[in-house]
Amino acid sequence: MTDDTDLIPAPRRVSGNGTAAPHVLDEHTAIDAPPDADRVAHWLRTTIGQATRLPLNPGDGRNRIRLRIRPGLAEEHGPESYRLAVDEHIVSIEGASEAGLFWGAQTLRQLLGPDAFRRAPVSERRTWELPAVVIEDAPRFRWRGMLLDVARHFMPKDSVLRYIDLLAAHKLNVLHLHLTDDQGWRLEIAAFPRLTEVGAWRARTKLGHRDSPLWDVRPHGGYYTQADIREIVAYAAERHITVVPEVDIPGHSQAAIAAYPELGNTDVIDTASLAVWDTWGVNPNVLAPTDNTLAFYEQVLTEVLELFPSPYVHLGGDECPKDQWRASPTAQARIAAEGLGDEDGLQSWFIRHFDRWLAARGRRLVGWDEILEGGLAEGATVSSWRGYAGGIAAARAGHDVIMCPEQQVYLDHRQAGGTEEPVPIGYVRTLEDVYRFEPVPPELTAVEAARVIGTQANIWTEVTETQQRVDYQVFPRLAAFAEVAWSRLPAPADRDHAGFERRMTAHYARLDALGVDYRPPAGPRPWQRRPGILGRPIEGAPPIV
Repeated sequence: MTDDTDLIPAPRRVSGNGTAAPHVLDEHTAIDAPPDADRVAHWLRTTIGQATRLPLNPGDGRNRIRLRIRPGLAEEHGPESYRLAVDEHIVSIEGASEAGLFWGAQTLRQLLGPDAFRRAPVSERRTWELPAVVIEDAPRFRWRGMLLDVARHFMPKDSVLRYIDLLAAHKLNVLHLHLTDDQGWRLEIAAFPRLTEVGAWRARTKLGHRDSPLWDVRPHGGYYTQADIREIVAYAAERHITVVPEVDIPGHSQAAIAAYPELGNTDVIDTASLAVWDTWGVNPNVLAPTDNTLAFYEQVLTEVLELFPSPYVHLGGDECPKDQWRASPTAQARIAAEGLGDEDGLQSWFIRHFDRWLAARGRRLVGWDEILEGGLAEGATVSSWRGYAGGIAAARAGHDVIMCPEQQVYLDHRQAGGTEEPVPIGYVRTLEDVYRFEPVPPELTAVEAARVIGTQANIWTEVTETQQRVDYQVFPRLAAFAEVAWSRLPAPADRDHAGFERRMTAHYARLDALGVDYRPPAGPRPWQRRPGILGRPIEGAPPIV
């Protein structure tokens, strides 16, 4: 890494470009792009152009940015690899695919400095200098994700689009949208309008941890229309980000049951009395294992598949209490009729049904590691959240794995000890802790390790009710996570954290230009604190489980 780049995530290889002088972008700089590179050219022209006031018109003159897709790069470095070379006359970006070309364009933006991350020029400068470098780069993992929980606290569409841009700036390529939960249903389903008419709104909201005595008595809610979702998906696709929808079953379903009481265990409780849940924790009200429930969610998922072209659909499968099923004659009859053995088998029956249903439509089911209980659906991918153990078991059984252990990369967990952290939840996970996170457990064999297709950081929003609060919890730690997901780093203890911190000095200026309300290294600013709101801190180092 040379001193004049300060790139995050760190590329595989950076070298000086001989004795070449820096390249100067000015009003005469053109973009030379064939049709297959036109979308990346458009992104450069609009994003870099609006920040620099440079026209970046099409052309192939001496002073130009040359974009090319060269599939041969993939043979050595993979489909998202790129090569960026700068000399005094030309900036050349070659990508193994359009995605690789786009990541190269993101690197170019970083080389231009923090003002290239603004939406309009902040000075009268007319020239922009690039160092003479050659950068060869490719990601370590093909799944580099962040989960955004829009169910607990709704995030308006414009904020989601903003986060897509923030993911792209960090070369992350999966946005996992947690769309449904006990506290809200956020996706318009034409066949079942009450899911949003009723399920998208709650009367009040617990302030802080569920043991807090405080309430926000304002109604809270919102949802995305199908047109909103199409816009989000298209916007993400232009930035080579896949939006993976999550519709949670069979637990985390009270908002759906509040809208359609017949979905619940009507032979155990009065489901018609249920409202959208207004507090946090694990909810006992789960879906009934009936043919009606299966048909209902098949119709829901039919519309989901029309909206989301992602090859993966996340169906949750976590934190499903079994008490109502134990007390339900209907559930017990289903267990007996299907030979499921017990309630864990019944949960597996739910997941297996939709695994087959999705597979028949060319999609793949993803679920939290509880889907291992009672037997794993044949084609399922496991999001290992309770630690590494579920991912290890799934990889050894031949299943694909996304590593996102709560103890390491849940970004709702607090960033420091003490009393100043807003609504402190979970373990202390500092910027350095996240930088030293390793997604692949050392006990896996090479074949098993290849089943770890990627990693994901998750931000749950029970106590992050605004964009400002989400920013604080996510950044700067997402920058460290992005480097873990993209770069081929040494073993955790051998990573150059001091060098990363030095590069972060430049990156904080980029985040400032992007308007990100991150946690400063010295601690929260006064307006970022939330005095008097109860959290749930856990002391000590998190276990490796």
